Amino acid sequence: MSEAGSTAGLPDLTLYSRVGCHLCEQAEAHLRSLAFRFSVVDVDAEPALRARYGNDVPVLAQGDRVLGKGVFSRARLSQIKLLLMREAQAASV
Repeated sequence: MSEAGSTAGLPDLTLYSRVGCHLCEQAEAHLRSLAFRFSVVDVDAEPALRARYGNDVPVLAQGDRVLGKGVFSRARLSQIKLLLMREAQAASV
């Protein structure tokens, strides 16, 4: 499966992160290696985000839906990707 084909139908995600967070850096690297479409948002840049996520970062979200918090191994992210692909396929039927 090509990289483009592996992301077809996947939603754009948000990785809530903070500078200097090694778990956030690890999550970002794994998301890139698994060809997720995502943007990184620094929770410390906005007081409302800091209040909402505090020390829970990294947090992976699809809009207001939190997909997970904390440690994101490649295996965990692969499971999330599979879930999102199944949801996208079901929505297109």
